[in-house]
Amino acid sequence: MARAATGISNSGHQRMQRYSFFGLARHAASFHEHWQRAWRNPVMKPGYDVIIVGGGGHGLATAYYLAKNHGVRNVAVVEKGYLGGGNTARNTTIVRSNYLWDAAAHLYEFSLKLWEGLSQELNFNLMFSQRGVLNLGHSLQEMRDIERRVTANRLNGIDGEVLTTREVKALVPLINDSPAIRYPVLGASWQPRGGTARHDALAWGYARAADNLGVDLIQQTEVTGLRIEGGVVTGVETTRGPIHARKVACVAAGNSGVLAAMAGLRLPIESHPLQALVSEPIKPVLDCVVMSNAVHAYISQSDKGDLVIGAGIDSYNGYGQRGSLPVVEHCLGAIVELFPAFSRVRMNRNWGGIVDTCPDASPIIGTTPVEGLFFNCGWGTGGFKATPGSGYVFADTVANGRPHPLAAPFSLERFHTGALIDEHGAAGVAH
Repeated sequence: MARAATGISNSGHQRMQRYSFFGLARHAASFHEHWQRAWRNPVMKPGYDVIIVGGGGHGLATAYYLAKNHGVRNVAVVEKGYLGGGNTARNTTIVRSNYLWDAAAHLYEFSLKLWEGLSQELNFNLMFSQRGVLNLGHSLQEMRDIERRVTANRLNGIDGEVLTTREVKALVPLINDSPAIRYPVLGASWQPRGGTARHDALAWGYARAADNLGVDLIQQTEVTGLRIEGGVVTGVETTRGPIHARKVACVAAGNSGVLAAMAGLRLPIESHPLQALVSEPIKPVLDCVVMSNAVHAYISQSDKGDLVIGAGIDSYNGYGQRGSLPVVEHCLGAIVELFPAFSRVRMNRNWGGIVDTCPDASPIIGTTPVEGLFFNCGWGTGGFKATPGSGYVFADTVANGRPHPLAAPFSLERFHTGALIDEHGAAGVAH
């Protein structure tokens, strides 16, 4: 019945199965040789209209939207390693938009709406799964904060609900709802449209799409200096020689402070190692994201069964990408108390990323005192979820030389005017 409904005969299905088998065998025997490249390996030109420093998700998204939305295609993305190999490859892939203040909520919601159609736009499966995000409350004050944030979200047209302990238990049966534990679950905020996505796929999808529009993706090339003449940026110095450019857009996450120093700027950001780890695969038991600011831990389950766990930041400043066992131990202690069933699950590996945080836990997007030099940084733990929106508004800012309306509140000027966007409560466990 099912085959007849598709209009394919039994013999047709048999031919398809044989083709699938032999195709799989052929690819398996190829050792990935002679495969078509997903993007070019171009020869670096002496100059470009725009150079984007940093080939992570934000940099690649910026390049794509510059070419697609603004027709700026003489663009180079310069990456010191391989594309998507920095924070994009080292995060825990959570996507949500339930931030408190209007400026942040509008930007993250804009990004979430882009996420919802991005696989189709890029023609690349990003494995975007809107499985929902829970933010637990463990005290009366946390529940008041949750009520406030959900109300603010709903006023901004962002989905959100306040759940009781019983409703949390119904949604996540494995969670420990005993009032006797160290951090009892008093309730939670719930954003059904939040979820997770495949971090590598996001970088690869934007890279392929940008390459198709003529953007040069230059890998294994480190920027060692910024060329500035008379207060105007003229290009960059790299390990492969100088490159001229009319505009330079820096999107280097945890290394943004280092790049800014090359221009004589001191940004109000700090870089910290951020801990994460994954377990061995287990059967599907957790079908949403569970976050807890109080215990500095959050957890979700990947499509292949790993428990993906994020911890807090190390208290010291640094650029290390190593695991910090005391932080991991604290995190796992909290996770096991919330989910006793996970106590015997083995951890496969742990690592550190580099997060750059601003005093108000919000990013910096915009111009600098150096003409033609732009910075997009300070995302802390909000970077992955914001990738599409960040790239979109930053591309507009770079193309037009003035902030996009959604980016305007996140300019450097706010640290002079005092118009800070304090998102410590909603930004996640790393702040």
